[in-house]
Amino acid sequence: MLNIKEDSGGVSIKIRVQPRAAKNQVSGVMDGALKVRLTAPPVDGAANKACCAFIAELLGVAKGQVAICNGHTGRNKTVRVEGLTSRQVLDKLSY
Repeated sequence: MLNIKEDSGGVSIKIRVQPRAAKNQVSGVMDGALKVRLTAPPVDGAANKACCAFIAELLGVAKGQVAICNGHTGRNKTVRVEGLTSRQVLDKLSY
């Protein structure tokens, strides 16, 4: 089950990132985190930028509404998405 925390302004989603993948895609849920494969390398914040852009595209929100709260230097991250509810996120991810 995907671990999503909702508050009045949006949601926080746990993400597990795999950089340098063949293509950007969601590859399931692992330990409550959305497993995301990204083509970007984990150098100079490239994977973090790619992660935010991919999540924004996936959920249909602007890139400015997505930010990494925790885990800037690791594979396990917490991403904050403004303006959505947990139900909307689950519907868009089809979980």
